Amino acid sequence: MSELPIGIFDSGVGGLTILNSISQVLPNENIIYLSDNINSPYGEKSNEKIEKICYDNSKFLIQKKCKLIVVACNTATTNCIKKLRFDFKVPFVGVEPAIKPASLKTKSGKIGILATKGTLKSKLFSITSNKHTNDISVIEENADELVKLIESGIMEGEKLNSVLKKHLNPMIEMGIDQLVLGCTHFPLVIKEIKKILPKGINVLESSKAVAIQTKAVIEKFNFINQLGSGKKVFYCNGSTKTLNNILNHKFEIIKL
Repeated sequence: MSELPIGIFDSGVGGLTILNSISQVLPNENIIYLSDNINSPYGEKSNEKIEKICYDNSKFLIQKKCKLIVVACNTATTNCIKKLRFDFKVPFVGVEPAIKPASLKTKSGKIGILATKGTLKSKLFSITSNKHTNDISVIEENADELVKLIESGIMEGEKLNSVLKKHLNPMIEMGIDQLVLGCTHFPLVIKEIKKILPKGINVLESSKAVAIQTKAVIEKFNFINQLGSGKKVFYCNGSTKTLNNILNHKFEIIKL
């Protein structure tokens, strides 16, 4: 089992932020990455559609003999991780917005959450938010259009800046001091986000926490690959242009 790969899927390139963190924490692990960008963005879809997509993606990675699957998408995790764990025997690791650390760090009592509609409307997100933000004001911004820009390869420039300001300025005006990036796509433009934010606002994202949890689960099941080469295989069912650009054309992408 230890030599088998870790599987990761996301609605496109966002999960690469998770892959990079996992590779740093577990450098010997072989990884299979599925870019499901033909269904991007997940945030605009119904719960039933998201569940079907996640089931199909998980089945694909299991057929590739993955020993563990990382659902590298906040919307997918918050909507159906429980069902995936029930339906499949392999362990799953999900991604949730860093609401708890943001609530612990805030001094102004106001935090902002930049996420997709699918994440913000999910039951798990509501439970997590209510659990950790009783005495804290939470300003939510639905940024589905930001996912679309990133998936199309727009990660800087006037168009991206305009969309970021539209979502960030209301939070800034409300006095937040913590900004939670509730979508794995958003750390890909974190430099542009920080250019807009005042210096006193801290930005939180979940990739490192997911990597640490992935290591903990693999250790629990005794799946650690001590001698692996860290080989990475990429699959994509839509356009490969943005994925290729981010990977600097260093890896072969298998088109599905």
